[in-house]
Amino acid sequence: MAGQTLYDKLWQQHVVETRDDGTALLYIDRHLIHEVTSPQAFEGLRLAGRKPWRLDANLAVPDHNVPTDSAERAGGVEAIADPVSQLQVRTLDDNCADFNIVEFAINDRRQGIVHVVGPEQGATLPGMTVVCGDSHTSTHGALGALAHGIGTSEVEHVLATQCLITRKMKNMLVRIDGQLQRGVTAKDVVLAVIGRIGTAGGTGYAIEFAGEVVRDMSMEGRMTMCNMSIEAGARAGMVAVDDTTLDYVRGRAYAPADDQWEQAVAAWRELHSDADARFDRVVELRGEDIAPQVTWGTSPEMVLPVDALLPQPDSLASASACESARRAFEYMGLEPGTAITDIRPDRVFIGSCTNSRIEDLREAAAVVRGKRVAASIKQALVVPGSGEVKAQAEAEGLDRVFIDAGMEWREPGCSMCLAMNADKLGAGEHCASTSNRNFEGRQGFGGRTHLVSPAMAAAAAVAGHFVDVRNWQEETQ
Repeated sequence: MAGQTLYDKLWQQHVVETRDDGTALLYIDRHLIHEVTSPQAFEGLRLAGRKPWRLDANLAVPDHNVPTDSAERAGGVEAIADPVSQLQVRTLDDNCADFNIVEFAINDRRQGIVHVVGPEQGATLPGMTVVCGDSHTSTHGALGALAHGIGTSEVEHVLATQCLITRKMKNMLVRIDGQLQRGVTAKDVVLAVIGRIGTAGGTGYAIEFAGEVVRDMSMEGRMTMCNMSIEAGARAGMVAVDDTTLDYVRGRAYAPADDQWEQAVAAWRELHSDADARFDRVVELRGEDIAPQVTWGTSPEMVLPVDALLPQPDSLASASACESARRAFEYMGLEPGTAITDIRPDRVFIGSCTNSRIEDLREAAAVVRGKRVAASIKQALVVPGSGEVKAQAEAEGLDRVFIDAGMEWREPGCSMCLAMNADKLGAGEHCASTSNRNFEGRQGFGGRTHLVSPAMAAAAAVAGHFVDVRNWQEETQ
């Protein structure tokens, strides 16, 4: 029998039934819930007279609508200034209380961005199927899990049945061998992958990230890679279980312990693709060829190395790409042929489910330590991904590094990743952002987003324009 991919193994272990029309019923181990996509689902349960099938499989946390300003946050839910945001967060509190679902509420130290909290607490474990009403659930695949986003009606279905109706995806292997240059991070790698295959390149696939570069990555880096597999068009991204995975999971609140830990580890070590497994598509990159990346347009695939010039639309491969580039230039207020290092952000945002973990904050702090934010930068936000990350960063003195540099140290939440809370871009403003999407209006009406790594965002904050962080740090010592 032919070898299996990691995705094949996870699928086989959880499929309940496969039907003639190609749909399948998949058992779900962990259901993560936040305030945006859950209200209709809970109301559907009420109207149907149903209860959640398995309470302990669910974990809720507010993140999209919570304020990150400390003064507003201190007052709890009732102090949230925006009435819609307040209603959504309060509704999650009420629903969790009514249905007896565990919630890390707004001022619980464990609260944070759902895709940071899940792995951090050990609520996401290797071998699990994990769903959430949020596309970036793919993040959790970094632990050797099958994780993907679901829609609101599916949130209700999973609550009621602990199963999901879905279809099996094809297998894609993205292998990055070699070694990364100094200053190049997981964010740069995944942006380079998206630049190679495009935002539709992974459509219909589950992506497994592998190779020497991925094996050498921390769990935080792997989560960043898997987080943005959705921006490559895939629904899920994953990394095989190894010692890095096990070391990360060991001792976390929801992780197994004692004899159960040993039993779990024995099973988890099988969560890798077999040597003779066959993939439907293989994409290969060399780590040493990847430079720090910066997006310039209105799609994550509009990305270039920091030392490049913006493209001439007429030089692009197709008429549709040419037209998309023209529209992007118009929206972004940029000119073809401009050097990326000549782009000057108005604001800087370090945070989001892509880059708000302790490693990301350390990376940014190393760049700004002993320096000051440029006078041209209107605002530089640093938003930790959870209360636990915030506490660890403060214990290490990272908060003081940011504050001394003239940056704002905030409370955990999704913040300026998306225009669903008080942290927004103004029309026409450019932002160096560590988030995952640069769509029109994503960070605020008329806002212009440039996706970068935490180090690149921090360097842009100090320099006042994009710089090549590989040599910039040495030049500014």
